[in-house]
Amino acid sequence: MMSGDCDFGLIGLAVMGENLALNVESRGYKVAVFNRTTSKVDELIEGRAKGKNFVGCHSIQDFVAAVKRPRKLMMLVQAGPAVDAIIEQLIPLCEPGDIIIDGGNTHYLDTERRTKTVEDAGLLFCGCGVSGGEEGALKGPSLMPGGSPQAWPQVKEMFQAIAAKVGPNNDIPCCEWVGPRGAGHYVKMVHNGIEYGDMQLICEAYQLLHEVGGLTNEELYDVFAEWNRGDLQSYLIEISRDIFSAKDDQGGEGFLVDKILDVAGAKGTGKWMSQLALDLGVPSTLVTTAVFARALSSQKDARVRASKILSGPKESENAELRATCMKMVGNKKAFVEAVRQALYASKIVSYAQGFVQLQAASTEHNWSLDYGQNALLWRGGCIIRAQFLDRIKEAFDETPDLENLLIYPYFKNALDKAQQSWRAVIATAAVMGIPVPAFSVALNYFDGYRMARLPANLLQAQRDYFGAHTYKRVDKEGTFHSEWLDLRKQPS
Repeated sequence: MMSGDCDFGLIGLAVMGENLALNVESRGYKVAVFNRTTSKVDELIEGRAKGKNFVGCHSIQDFVAAVKRPRKLMMLVQAGPAVDAIIEQLIPLCEPGDIIIDGGNTHYLDTERRTKTVEDAGLLFCGCGVSGGEEGALKGPSLMPGGSPQAWPQVKEMFQAIAAKVGPNNDIPCCEWVGPRGAGHYVKMVHNGIEYGDMQLICEAYQLLHEVGGLTNEELYDVFAEWNRGDLQSYLIEISRDIFSAKDDQGGEGFLVDKILDVAGAKGTGKWMSQLALDLGVPSTLVTTAVFARALSSQKDARVRASKILSGPKESENAELRATCMKMVGNKKAFVEAVRQALYASKIVSYAQGFVQLQAASTEHNWSLDYGQNALLWRGGCIIRAQFLDRIKEAFDETPDLENLLIYPYFKNALDKAQQSWRAVIATAAVMGIPVPAFSVALNYFDGYRMARLPANLLQAQRDYFGAHTYKRVDKEGTFHSEWLDLRKQPS
């Protein structure tokens, strides 16, 4: 097959694909595009791409032929069977050395499998996590490529050209090779899991400030604007600030956020991270709690019914404890600061858990991930981009085998500073009957991780009692089993 003169080919012209194609072209590359519904191709060529360096294709054969070798052919389509179907069509049309790229939200095990399939056909495969939403795709996303190592030198220049840039001179691309096979999509999945946790934590801070602290949307805007100038500076804090200022655009009065139904959607990547954490035996408790919080939100009708039956704490009960909490809440400035500290401490735990899971997965799959580099990939362009990712990079650059971010001096000191407020906020929420599952599970992880001894000794005794699962001792080497029925105190 003769090849054309396009530098890059993209399949899938939904908003993300269309924006990414425009991004690639804007960096000086000629782009071939194809979509199963060919009218989408025509709309792009006659619309946003008019007069630009694009070639619209109405068949996959013409699409492959339009791209020069070694071909770089990227799919941005719905994850799952559609990706396999396109790969099956591409393989016989491609030639050795051509690169098939999956930029969707794909489960890493599918990428592991597809890498082998494509390599066995004499081609190269790249499973690339893409984060940043529609705006990131157009202006500069975070890219997390993995797959066939030989593919990286071929796509590096283009990927780093279109990626978001950070650093003092805005010249460090948020794109670097992650690792073999499914490593790129795994890192993207952990990014999304941390995103789940971040969003849930921010929502809990909002509920505390709004319902307990009595802050108006105007005051919330000011608080989040201030937070975005400090340690909590991040994309999610920034857009939350903006949301509090948006007025209803559909004929109603007041603020739009107050009119939105409290039922959250999910696309699955948070659930994947939680499931895989269980498989690895690592306690990624915060993302799991965030996933369950969304699940509870979806039970809207049941919650409305329960709200008419179940009641929370009464003002007449625990009066002394309630008075202590109200004293803190009564000083609005102090309460806002306490919630900020609790949010920051919980956020540190969320990222710490994410990196512990990455470390376990890297060991399990022999990926040799660079954790500092992973943090830098998330510094710009993506949804969880935040100021303190620089600190995470510093931590792993200084201590590559760092066991947990919580013990790195910068984060340890931040947690020491925040701890009193963190506990006070969670206690206040409990007394007031406000659910803060993510704040609470973050503190529980911190307390559990810092304990030299946990009550699992009793748990092991229970397992040995009912199932002869054996146990180990603190004072002797080896594995033991006891006949608990013989040792117990005899019932009277």
